[in-house]
Amino acid sequence: MKITYSGKPEALAPAEQKKIDARFEKLARLLDKRDNEREAHVIYSNERHIHNAEIRVNYRDHELFGAGSAADTFTALSDALEKLEKQILKVRAKWRDTARTRKQEPEGAPAAQAPARERTTPESKLVSLRPEGPSIFRIDNYDQRKPMTLDEAMLEIDDRDYVVYRDADSDRVNVLIRRRDGNYDLIEA
Repeated sequence: MKITYSGKPEALAPAEQKKIDARFEKLARLLDKRDNEREAHVIYSNERHIHNAEIRVNYRDHELFGAGSAADTFTALSDALEKLEKQILKVRAKWRDTARTRKQEPEGAPAAQAPARERTTPESKLVSLRPEGPSIFRIDNYDQRKPMTLDEAMLEIDDRDYVVYRDADSDRVNVLIRRRDGNYDLIEA
């Protein structure tokens, strides 16, 4: 990590400087930028025997800022580094935990078909009827579907082999099936 100092810092003891360098190395590992070096800008100031230290680092389009004030320079720097470390951990956690949604595929692209057991939609409730052997699932879409006419069912079947719908006139369940010769069968219940 490249560190740029501004202001008039007091000279730190070699042991203290070693500790500060180790803390900056830890920050560099947390920032984990592999393609280029990170830069930290440290600003010192001194007012009436109070030493101030400010550290600024850019990370993932965020400017992170840590400030510390104390009676000596080492403690002020340590406080600023501690605050900066907390901010980095918080930004990393947000970046990692952000819920990401899948990109929507274009309508013309073929969608991968999932098995019936894994396919769920918000409006359907899947309930297994038999525990042994092949599973049968009951789908309850009565509340979400409006009744349709035969003409609407013909428009709906354009890319499928069959359509199950509730008839608007009789309020009964009908099945419209596309035959291999291009004609249709209508099963009325």
